[in-house]
Amino acid sequence: MYYPTLPAPKTQRDVVRVFRGYNHNPRIGAGEFYHMENLTSSAYPLLSPRPGRGFYTGGGAISGLMAKDQLCYTDGTALVVGTERVELDLTPGEKNLVSMGAYVVILPDKKYVNTVDPADRGSIEARFTSLGAVALTLCDSEGNAYTVSQVGGQEPLDVSQVKLWLDTSGTELKLKSYSTSSGAWVALETTYVKIAAQGIGKVFGEGDGVTLTGLKDQVLRDYVTGAELSDPAVSALDGSFVIRKKADNWILITGILSQNRTLSNRITVTRQMPDLDLCVESGNRLWGCRYGLGADGKTINEIYASKLGDFKNWNCFQGVSTDSYTASCGTDGPFTGAAAHLGYPLFFKEGCLHKVYGSYPANFRIQTTLCQGVQKGSGKSLAIVGQTLLYKSRLGVCGYDGSEPVDIGKNLGDVSYTNGVGGGHGSKYYLSMMDPAGAYHLFVYDLSRGLWHREDSTQARAFCSYGNDLYYLDGKDGRIKTILGTVARDERPVSWLAETGALGVEDPDKKYISRVQLRVQLSLNSTFRVSIDYDSRGQWQQVCTLRGAGLESFDIPIHPRRCDHFRLRLEGQGEAKLYSLSKTIAEGGRR
Repeated sequence: MYYPTLPAPKTQRDVVRVFRGYNHNPRIGAGEFYHMENLTSSAYPLLSPRPGRGFYTGGGAISGLMAKDQLCYTDGTALVVGTERVELDLTPGEKNLVSMGAYVVILPDKKYVNTVDPADRGSIEARFTSLGAVALTLCDSEGNAYTVSQVGGQEPLDVSQVKLWLDTSGTELKLKSYSTSSGAWVALETTYVKIAAQGIGKVFGEGDGVTLTGLKDQVLRDYVTGAELSDPAVSALDGSFVIRKKADNWILITGILSQNRTLSNRITVTRQMPDLDLCVESGNRLWGCRYGLGADGKTINEIYASKLGDFKNWNCFQGVSTDSYTASCGTDGPFTGAAAHLGYPLFFKEGCLHKVYGSYPANFRIQTTLCQGVQKGSGKSLAIVGQTLLYKSRLGVCGYDGSEPVDIGKNLGDVSYTNGVGGGHGSKYYLSMMDPAGAYHLFVYDLSRGLWHREDSTQARAFCSYGNDLYYLDGKDGRIKTILGTVARDERPVSWLAETGALGVEDPDKKYISRVQLRVQLSLNSTFRVSIDYDSRGQWQQVCTLRGAGLESFDIPIHPRRCDHFRLRLEGQGEAKLYSLSKTIAEGGRR
């Protein structure tokens, strides 16, 4: 005898054991989450919350942050090196700190500090204005005055009586001496002018590139008649020169004089640094760029390099390998980012990248690549992780390994983030950005695993990797904090959550999810909650709450009601690890 039986519904089980982080797109993969807070890839392939943050120092006036042998930051008018405060009379506002050797260069103030010997500090620029008489003397390379025996356009007839002849016959003055070997008057290759004034050499160094002004306006008088006269040789000294030698009360530059002079009007000597939009160190030089109007009202679109090994000098052009460097760019728009990567200085605009090749000014070459550049306002997003340079572009987040930038930010969705600030530590890239509503988000990209995670709403103004932690300047309270909490860890449990995408929308033939099972491990006093939102109504219904009583694991079976689709929200406080999420899929009836 046979009894009627009902066939069991066909079911299948889908188990997720690998959790792949954040994906803010309409369609996401298994193990990805549409929204999350305070989760990390450190326990991959498990899902777990980040560690607690740490607190380094208070602030309010902290405006710049960097790491050398010690942590350095600007606080008010001073630079703090480790625990030592070095007063520099800094102005208010954001600072760009650039490392070069033992020095920290502070921009836009154009100040510097030697972190090994903080007594070695001061201003990159220097200025001297004479208050008394200024003596100009024609001399040799050691500063010894020449005795000119004859001045004029005709060769001396008695060469035995004339050692030096100042030839005025051409458009340029030439100082000549008689060569017995050739039987002719030969011009000296280089002549020098000593400029003597009280204190003129104290603020400058030998090799400094300086600009002299005020010499064109000098009133010169004839010694005999007292009449005013013009001396083109003196006016020609009004310009840029390199100091060959110096003492406290004189400097020596290349030049020539028709006769030695004593000036009564003031002259000014300056050592200047360009106003830079961005600045980095590469190849023992500081590199910078500038786009905008100069002091003369002309448009500037240039890339600069300091003298080799000397960040104080930007105007030394002698045709040698240690010279400064200046080049104009043909691309339009402001510079948006700068970095030194794999030994090359890089300068970004929103739509291109300028890469400088070469080892000295004569063979420097700028290659321009049209690509996704750094987004305007996100110049601080540039950070190097391993051998990859990462940054925020206008359309997403890019990774650059020396060839072409590649978009790695597709998991962040189509949200138009701005004001990116980034930092790298270990294999991770931390990026703080602002969304169109003005809210900030801290995202983390794990380069070794290719995973994004969202941490929280931290607004970072600067990052730097120092020791075993990543330090950041909090934009909300102005304090310096640490990402991994190695310094003064916040002991409060971390609150976290993860929201899945819509589950069940892709299943055809009236299939439905009859059971969801979670395998989670909780530590002592940790909490864990599960909520469900049915059919995207935005109404979260809590279905499960757990509290850890020690290191143990829980199997959490959940039976969703029949619906078209649903989303899960997993949230908690404290340490937790999610090992798996399984779905049992059953086949429904025709209706």
